[in-house]
Amino acid sequence: MVHEWLSAWVLLLLPLVPLCIWWKNRCRPRLRFSSFELLEQDTTFRSLRRLLSWLPDSMLGLGMVLAVIALARPVLTQQETVIKSEGIDIIMALDVSGSMRSMDFQKDGKDVSRLDVARSVMARFVQGRFHDRIGLLLFGEEAFNLVPPTLDHRALVEFLRQVEIGMAGKRSTALGDALAVAARRFIHVDAPGKIVILLTDGRSNSGTLSPQQAARAAGALGVRVYTIGVGAPRRDDPAGVAAPARGELDESTLREIAELTGGQYFRARNTDTLERVYRTIDQIETTETEVKVYQQRDERYQPWLLAALLFSMASLLLDSTILRRLP
Repeated sequence: MVHEWLSAWVLLLLPLVPLCIWWKNRCRPRLRFSSFELLEQDTTFRSLRRLLSWLPDSMLGLGMVLAVIALARPVLTQQETVIKSEGIDIIMALDVSGSMRSMDFQKDGKDVSRLDVARSVMARFVQGRFHDRIGLLLFGEEAFNLVPPTLDHRALVEFLRQVEIGMAGKRSTALGDALAVAARRFIHVDAPGKIVILLTDGRSNSGTLSPQQAARAAGALGVRVYTIGVGAPRRDDPAGVAAPARGELDESTLREIAELTGGQYFRARNTDTLERVYRTIDQIETTETEVKVYQQRDERYQPWLLAALLFSMASLLLDSTILRRLP
């Protein structure tokens, strides 16, 4: 609830109230008497009248102030915001195998691990997707859902910050199993969009399903997969075009997964490029949001106007009777 004034400019008249009172007394007609006998009264009563002589003008001034406030039209506004959002479901699949410990990324001028950078960038991505249900899947030798898709993004970010190397095994990478576990989460989900963002720095070398089999199954469920390959290129291959050795990034497989599911493949060689990748995905996968604002205004000028009338009438009554002043 918000207190507002519909005609706030009227409040500018308040400084005129003392001037009006002064002008009223200034214009009071004056008479001359040849004798003071008509004015003789009981001394006590005359002293009391003199003591209360300020009351009519004060009550009239207060009545005028209240009238100005009433004319300014105070209102009490109740505002209700209704957000209708068709959010999408997103699962972030994060590689936590041993190779993610490599210190080939930088953050604030310091060497940091691939996992550290991935966690911070993913956390910012989550915090910008207000209306989407987002989950977190970890994979290495095995794959499991750490956090199911949820709108409680604060809790998700806390879990993300606690992710460590080896939580799903650190000796190998079950890329196909990770994709299959993520896709299985969407079997009974009816959402406008079903997205998997898979981040890895290696190649599939364990698990029961091949990445291609899992990608075809995900595509059949309408799941779009964005794959991200992280890691700086080898020093003897600065362009990053050489065929990957065992345990190194398998870009061809990641690109194939993205193509089979209608997604895209991205290569992140440093912190800046990884941040740009997530910003790009954020722009591609937009969420439709409809915001309606309902306002109910309750005008509250009546009590002020009633009080103004009462004080003005009381002032007139006192000025005409017991506190009457002769001209």
